[in-house]
Amino acid sequence: MTDYVVMVNRFAPEGVIGEMDCVYSSWTTAHPEGFADAHIAALTRVVPTLALAFKAAALARMTGTLMQTYLGRDAGQRVLSGKIVRGITERIDAVIWFSDLRGFTRITDTAPEQVIPLLNDYADAIVSAIHEHGGDVLKLIGDGTLAIFTAEDRAHACSAALSAAVAAREGIAELNGRRAADGKPVTEMYLGLHVGEVFYGNVGSRERLDFTVIGPAVNEASRIAAMCRSVDQPVLTSSAFADVDGMRRRLVSVGRYALRGVAHPQELFTLDPDA
Repeated sequence: MTDYVVMVNRFAPEGVIGEMDCVYSSWTTAHPEGFADAHIAALTRVVPTLALAFKAAALARMTGTLMQTYLGRDAGQRVLSGKIVRGITERIDAVIWFSDLRGFTRITDTAPEQVIPLLNDYADAIVSAIHEHGGDVLKLIGDGTLAIFTAEDRAHACSAALSAAVAAREGIAELNGRRAADGKPVTEMYLGLHVGEVFYGNVGSRERLDFTVIGPAVNEASRIAAMCRSVDQPVLTSSAFADVDGMRRRLVSVGRYALRGVAHPQELFTLDPDA
């Protein structure tokens, strides 16, 4: 190459998107005499329009990334595809994952400056395990995580959720080792798993919508997660979850318990350490 020119096309302040405030480009030539004035003039005319095309393409990609980051992968894709009407929901069969962190309130009271780094560390371990096994995280509620696993058959969805639970526990164990070595507070995950039909879609007001799952199965999953403290088990599943083909060999019963807001006591299960 014999010559090059760099051009920067800045956006107006109201057109800045995050840290994307310009498009810069580099142009080269192998012509023996380099760029002529006419070449530079042509680039000066054409490149601003090209920069707008780049910006439009980048904006579409950024919007998709933001939707998936804040709403979840599947929910973000559904919203981008136009499913934004309030009250329009789909009835789906799903495994509901509801987890939170042990002793979170105590940690916030004793070491408030550690709360945000702690939440970020444990969210990394939990969310990555869910995503690696095909789940979709719908909400991060303080120290809680709401996710769903869907598949053509319940057995596949339940197996994926259980594998994600094992992976999350392994990731948290590694994280606790690193945090303890640095003198930082550590905790554990309480997890409730249930399977059933839920309504999946937009719920909310005219000004603020939420793309989430609603239904008795979601409430039951949260009640099961809350029972982890009483039963002293890190993971609990419903009897409906345990009754799915192939699950019993990986689980062991911890007895029957009454769940708040649930009509009848039900048998709960946890991971079988011998499996």
